[in-house]
Amino acid sequence: MAYPKNDTLNNYDIYPKVFAAGKTAEIHIRPLGGRQTLQPDTVYPLMICALDGGNPADFPATGDFRPLTAKTDENCCFRFTYTFDTEQEYFIRVLKADGGTLLEFSVYCVAEDLAWRYPFMGDLHMHTTRSDGNQEPAVVAANYRKYGYVFTVISDHGRYWPSLEAKEKYKDVPIDLNIVPGEEVHMPRVYGKRNDVHIVNFGGEYSVNALVEGEAVAEKGRDLSVRAIRTENVPDVMTLPEFEAKMQALADAIDVPDTVDPLPAAMCKWVFDEIKKANGLGIFPHPNWRPNVYHVPEKFVDWLFETRPFDAFEVLGGENYYEHNGFQTLRYYEEAAKGRRVPVVGSTDSHSSYESNRNAFICETIIFAPENERRALIDSVKNYYSVAIDTISKEFRLVGEARFVRYGTFLLRHYFPLHDELCFEEGRLMKQYVTGNEEEKAEAAAMLQAVAGRTGRLLKKYFEF
Repeated sequence: MAYPKNDTLNNYDIYPKVFAAGKTAEIHIRPLGGRQTLQPDTVYPLMICALDGGNPADFPATGDFRPLTAKTDENCCFRFTYTFDTEQEYFIRVLKADGGTLLEFSVYCVAEDLAWRYPFMGDLHMHTTRSDGNQEPAVVAANYRKYGYVFTVISDHGRYWPSLEAKEKYKDVPIDLNIVPGEEVHMPRVYGKRNDVHIVNFGGEYSVNALVEGEAVAEKGRDLSVRAIRTENVPDVMTLPEFEAKMQALADAIDVPDTVDPLPAAMCKWVFDEIKKANGLGIFPHPNWRPNVYHVPEKFVDWLFETRPFDAFEVLGGENYYEHNGFQTLRYYEEAAKGRRVPVVGSTDSHSSYESNRNAFICETIIFAPENERRALIDSVKNYYSVAIDTISKEFRLVGEARFVRYGTFLLRHYFPLHDELCFEEGRLMKQYVTGNEEEKAEAAAMLQAVAGRTGRLLKKYFEF
């Protein structure tokens, strides 16, 4: 979803917004044409207030308020240096002569491990007309770019090739959206029995669906160009009898509790193992979806968390009733209480990318990665550098480890509103480029060239790494 700007963001630009702990940062504050509050060439008292420590008047053991002064220039702009100590949010308060607060700005200090990671917003699970969605792959990508995504995936049911189609549509124009290849994996029945645990292959270098003769292979064939983004070490396509024999052998050999059915357990493990071989991110989504009863039995979910064949848990996504995301969030925190650290993502599982779809913008993920590149995103999630965002209601909520929830909350209030403004026009132009007539397409291509790179430049401005 697009995050609204507060009045401070509308009236002032403060940059950088995020700094590394222990390193001196040069901070700039400049007015953006609102009501004149600051005077030119004037010395103002400032107070740097650490959010976590409390008020030093009441909690002197931890309170951290530090005074300094700064002088505005002829344009009422501040420029001063400061060294922030610990990972947390800080307030920069411009004080009145009587000590009251004239203006307040928020910045954030991060520890060393985050000081080379940038926040990338996106989605790891969505659908198009190539399975059961309502817009074509390239249009879905464009629509989500409008709302601030810097990466997304096309993960159609049983098909990998639509994600390649979306990437192909934009190959001749510069866009700042990273379209990651992917699929939702649904393997054929084995002697009439099926595994109905849905699994998302995010960024895998080959299709798992297309490893067996079936719908995907029948539609597009066996050529690697439609089932892989690499040319070596891609498994051959199995016949259905070969697949059935392989899965049955795995089911006969697997050691599972009496409450867990061997065949779906063996098939799940095999799918997740193949995604790993493909260098993808294997995501376990929506166990508390209720198409009838819970989509995945609780005992089966217990087994999955105990054995952890998956790489990440889709803790948020797909539906807006409480039992879905609420119970999955409960599962995540209960697993954490048991000492099980689990990477999390939040995804729309979207089947329509327009606002008319109540569930089009209900969940997102921030991945803290060194770059917006497929392998970097996958590695960062696997190493727990992600946080899931619930936007079902107007008041967003984050799920994940505490430090990323805190940092993500700051970013949603103070960075992403500025970022999302830049994305809207690029997304609109992307749709014009793939759906317009020749004149409209040419206009969109020229304008995409003109606006390319803006979100990257914004990162460099606001993150002093």
